[in-house]
Amino acid sequence: MSALLESKGLVAGYDKVVVVRDVDLEVSAGELVALLGPNGAGKTTTLLTLAGDLRALGGTVSCLGLDGDASLHQRARAGLALVTDARAVFTRMTVAENLRVFRTTPEAVVELFPELEAHLGRRVALLSGGQQQMLALGLALSRGPAVVLADELSMGLAPMIVDRLFAALRTAANRGAGVLLVEQHVHKAMAIADRVYVMDRRGISISGTAAELRQRVDAIQSSYLADSSA
Repeated sequence: MSALLESKGLVAGYDKVVVVRDVDLEVSAGELVALLGPNGAGKTTTLLTLAGDLRALGGTVSCLGLDGDASLHQRARAGLALVTDARAVFTRMTVAENLRVFRTTPEAVVELFPELEAHLGRRVALLSGGQQQMLALGLALSRGPAVVLADELSMGLAPMIVDRLFAALRTAANRGAGVLLVEQHVHKAMAIADRVYVMDRRGISISGTAAELRQRVDAIQSSYLADSSA
């Protein structure tokens, strides 16, 4: 199966400051891949480079047939969705107004998150953080992206909300999208993932199927602690 998203020998960072190097990673249609690691390992930098928001400093990136020079806007038009913990929604508008701006329908978003139906006429600023993240993810998934990049969606949210968000990502993969989830919560991410990459400050340190790596959760979490104290 050919990859929708792939990097080989990826070097990423800001200006000329290298944050990660030699990252080999791929995501195919119909699978959810988790990218795990401690704070400061470079997970978000890697994700933003894969998305085209940052230019790669070395190596190659291919996304939906576009080369590494394609911008985030170009990749989005080709079928990429990027969802972060920043909750990119218009907080001064109502939920319904956000749907119109993003050119999607209430039915498409409510199918994913029925709890938003009662808030369509409410200003987004008055929603809880979890509801705002549901809206942001719902807006992205309702348009049927081919590739979904999700960065730390669980940040600051209650476990029940995180479970709802992760279930929506799993459903998107089951429907054929390639999903890459950057996350710190090992157990929750591995529960829904097909494959897993673990990143430390030296790059990808562990990779394998989620089924294989579930047997090594303690070792993976220990590597977080060791890396954070380095």
